[in-house]
Amino acid sequence: MKRTHLAAALVAVLALSACSTKANDSGAAGSDSSGVKTGKGVTAGDVTLGVMTDKSGVFKNLGLGVTQGNELWAKDFNAAGGVCGRQVKLEEVDHGYKADTAKTLYPQIEPKVLGFVQLLGSPVVAALKQNLASDKAVAAPASWSSELLDNPYVMIVGTTYDLEMIDGLSYLQEQGLIKDGDTIGHVYIDGEYGKNGLRGSQFYAKKHNLSVKEVKITSTDSDLTNVVTGLKGAGVKAIALTTTPAQTGSAVAANKALGLNVPVLGNNPTFDPALLKSPAAGALDKLTVVASSVPFSADLPKAKDVAAKYKATYKETPNGGVPYGYAVGEVWGAVLKKACDNKDLTRDGIAAALKQTTSASTDNLVAALDFSKPGTPATRQVYAATPDATAEGGVKYVKPLFEAPEAKEYVAPHQK
Repeated sequence: MKRTHLAAALVAVLALSACSTKANDSGAAGSDSSGVKTGKGVTAGDVTLGVMTDKSGVFKNLGLGVTQGNELWAKDFNAAGGVCGRQVKLEEVDHGYKADTAKTLYPQIEPKVLGFVQLLGSPVVAALKQNLASDKAVAAPASWSSELLDNPYVMIVGTTYDLEMIDGLSYLQEQGLIKDGDTIGHVYIDGEYGKNGLRGSQFYAKKHNLSVKEVKITSTDSDLTNVVTGLKGAGVKAIALTTTPAQTGSAVAANKALGLNVPVLGNNPTFDPALLKSPAAGALDKLTVVASSVPFSADLPKAKDVAAKYKATYKETPNGGVPYGYAVGEVWGAVLKKACDNKDLTRDGIAAALKQTTSASTDNLVAALDFSKPGTPATRQVYAATPDATAEGGVKYVKPLFEAPEAKEYVAPHQK
């Protein structure tokens, strides 16, 4: 009798083992009927990607725009057939730009997703960097620090803060707004975001004998009048900002009110269209923003297509996060299709497909991208844009994609 029970138990175990070679409804590891390996976040009908964004913190408007761009991409991707017979789903959470909150949310969302189509915020990405490596979860951060590129699971779509600043300072000098030997100020948030932007201005300064007056602030500082007063006393000819949009508003307003009136250069997260309806609106004429993604109003076929779909779907004021979020989705789509061709929709399969992605195209929403070189930014090109209340999304670009000679020479922290 005992032998019969033992044999029955062994048969049950073998049957369960055989079943485990197919993707079940919870996304367990195995293979489907066509031989495609599957794992976390992948079921017979769906591929789930995570969105850890800021819907309530200092970058909530940017977070909303990027998320809406992600959603528009997923809708289009699924309408075109999805990947490996599956539809893409997005699992969204709000961390409010707080690293501690993100650390609490991550264990809740991680088991449900194949990877992350958005992970917003330098402090958040820094807090989760080791988790991503341990879990082998590819993530596209809405944070552009080159310091993150020592992690093979981080997929930065676009260029990095240091290169944005190098290209941006080159643009100011090309326009005759600064010259060799000048003194410039750089106001930056203490943390990976600010320090990476500062790294770029320091590199450019060495090339052109510039003196950089560095001012470190926190993400919660709101009034930069005293900061700008100090920079005026130092005789700066330009101000670089790696700050929040609210801090940008304070800085440009003080620049005008104090009679300094020097050009202001901002990394891509520094501007929000809401500033055009703020007390700082009349002082934004001195601001240039550099980013590797197009403004919402860009006169490009794909940008126009995304803008039209946005206006048909959402009611909020758009910003540059929308085309960027769509572009990130396009890159994820290319990686997913490569992984499908490789018959491997596991996290290992996604990481391998990413390394094989040498020419990801987003129809110029972002410059052409190459993820095959470890530690190296996928592009070094940016657009230069200025605030414009008449343009949808609040900015228009004044120079199309370009790469400064100094950016070409620059060696990123983890570049091999």
